[in-house]
Amino acid sequence: MSDDETKPTDLVIPDERVYDTCGTTEFPRVGVIEQRWETDPIPEDQLASEASAAVSELDLADVPAGGEVAVGAGSRGIANVPEIVRGVVEGLSDRGYEPFVFPAMGSHGGATAEGQRDKLAALGVTEEAVGCEVRATMETEIIGETDEHGIAVHADANAAAADAIVPVNRVKPHTDFDGDVESGLSKMLVIGMGKQKGAQMAHRWALDWSFRNMLPEIASLIIDRLPVVGGVAIVEDLHDDTTIIEGVPPEGFLSREAELLEIAYEQLPTLPFDELDVLVLDRMGKDISGPGMDPNVLHRRPYEPEPILERPRYTRVYTRSLTEPSHGNTVGIGLADLVHEDLLEAMEPEKGFTNAVTASTLRGIRTPTAVENDRAGLTVCLSTIGVNEPEDVRLVRALDTMRLGTLVASEALVEEAREREDLRVVSEPEPIDFEDDDFLEFP
Repeated sequence: MSDDETKPTDLVIPDERVYDTCGTTEFPRVGVIEQRWETDPIPEDQLASEASAAVSELDLADVPAGGEVAVGAGSRGIANVPEIVRGVVEGLSDRGYEPFVFPAMGSHGGATAEGQRDKLAALGVTEEAVGCEVRATMETEIIGETDEHGIAVHADANAAAADAIVPVNRVKPHTDFDGDVESGLSKMLVIGMGKQKGAQMAHRWALDWSFRNMLPEIASLIIDRLPVVGGVAIVEDLHDDTTIIEGVPPEGFLSREAELLEIAYEQLPTLPFDELDVLVLDRMGKDISGPGMDPNVLHRRPYEPEPILERPRYTRVYTRSLTEPSHGNTVGIGLADLVHEDLLEAMEPEKGFTNAVTASTLRGIRTPTAVENDRAGLTVCLSTIGVNEPEDVRLVRALDTMRLGTLVASEALVEEAREREDLRVVSEPEPIDFEDDDFLEFP
């Protein structure tokens, strides 16, 4: 980009203009609250062995001795993913097979093989960490067409050439649609393993066909045409710790995934308030959610065909930064009303564009107004929520939409938390502290 071209940071509103427009704004005092969650995570030192045991639940009798097994790994921020993938690799190696890992992430990583390898590495999935080769390509094979619509079904060329395929993925509520099967093993086969071509095909057709109908049909075709011997499903708890690692046979992808999805919905972390004036998120990113911020938490959807979610209602969403594993991809930034300059500094527009076009969700790359610092950001938010006294403002600051156990909350919400059994007050409300006009580190 030449010096005379417009850069994302040229869109930042200077402080002087913010305060000239908004005037003086009194901020609410804030304290810290915690959500009380009962969980039963798998101990960290048992994760690899649990993943290896999940492999033993799969029928590999038809895989030739010493055969190559393609292990699919995605781009999402799955807790403990290096340990889990390593355990799957060890389980396959112990049974005499030659596993390799392939990126099953659609168009992520800028739709390049090296970009996808880098995304896996950013999540800790490297050859050294998991104990086998990582083979990255954007080349696909067309393995068939769907019956009714005649859609060409793509599959990663390396995976299609293997003797067996084992996707490893978390089962969770999807960010764009509701169905019996949402985000999990079947979606990894259809969209992740389909690479950029397959992902783009699926998202284009979903505008007319709907993912809830498409995923089961195409997943069934892939299982019928390719040597998918099963998958390793993961479910995380409310703290995003691993609570289930399970081997799922191919004939159980749809039925067992539906059951695991019900468990995942019960374990989905959400905010404990239905109405907020301001929600501040310290960061967004592809390792947090596909659109950077989970629409199941925000109750805002970037995907046009799906119905708008009416509750909860969060009037203003202010997002402050981008995670490093996102590698500049800010798809989903359009879910925010306002962003910090740091988020635009990290933006690589072409990556978000590729992701958004592939997913048919241009709404997700609309760039919100940006401010120079948090003091200005909070001023803008509070100036656009109507008339509120500081002690009545309903404000929450969270690390991101995945980690919602600990929250910074305004005085009104701290008082509400005292009366609720599912919440605990950690620290009493005090004036908001800033350093160079930005918030202090999240507690």
